[in-house]
Amino acid sequence: MKNFDSKNSNDPKIAVLIDADNVPHSNSKGMLDEITKYGIPTIKRIYGDWTKTTMRGWKSILLENAITPVQQYSYTIGKNATDSTMIIDAMDILHRDEVDGFCIVSSDSDFTRLATRLRESGKFVIGIGEKKTPQPFIVSCDKFIYLEILDKGEEGHFPEKSETSRSLRVSANKKNVPDDIIELLRGTINDMADEDGWAFLGDVGNSIIKKRPDFDSRNYGFEKLTLLVNACEAFFEIDSRKVENRSNKLVYVKNK
Repeated sequence: MKNFDSKNSNDPKIAVLIDADNVPHSNSKGMLDEITKYGIPTIKRIYGDWTKTTMRGWKSILLENAITPVQQYSYTIGKNATDSTMIIDAMDILHRDEVDGFCIVSSDSDFTRLATRLRESGKFVIGIGEKKTPQPFIVSCDKFIYLEILDKGEEGHFPEKSETSRSLRVSANKKNVPDDIIELLRGTINDMADEDGWAFLGDVGNSIIKKRPDFDSRNYGFEKLTLLVNACEAFFEIDSRKVENRSNKLVYVKNK
């Protein structure tokens, strides 16, 4: 299985399957931008009953982003035929072996078994849904992203780029980091640390995702994990180390 780190240059191919019945179209731009961080969305399909007036908001989005709409009538009241169609298509794509991973966009727990089956076949699975998404579906994915944290730039939550404004934002968000996240960070740093107690922050972040697929620093108001750790200076020490022949620095973290 290929590495789906957003910094990976291999550009994995992703099949994006969207449950239009369970996600609002208002989050579409942030959602689609987020997916491209992990690879190339070579297959983009959205499922729903397009005869319903509630689906009108998706029309321009489908045209602008080359998403293929799949019509699925509601045969019986109370039964979601859309889920079944998505699952069948996902398995067809899986057996054709055309992609490296899947992105399932839904807040419905009915896709829990599908996500598990795709991972069993060696595919990386990204889930995107609202915070009401049931935990079984979240933990069945390799990575889960909440829709509510996307489009922050447009809403004005994360627009500042200067160091001064960033510091102010970090200070203002210290109280947003729950105790269980502090303990998760501390435990993971211990797991990854060298003999001197230092751990590469990139490795720490990857390890946390394996433990908590829905972990994202943006859930707590921070653009990057580095900013979150900086905001918790009472618990962690950070060391930015220069690398020869590279302009960027590697960030290491240590428990206090």
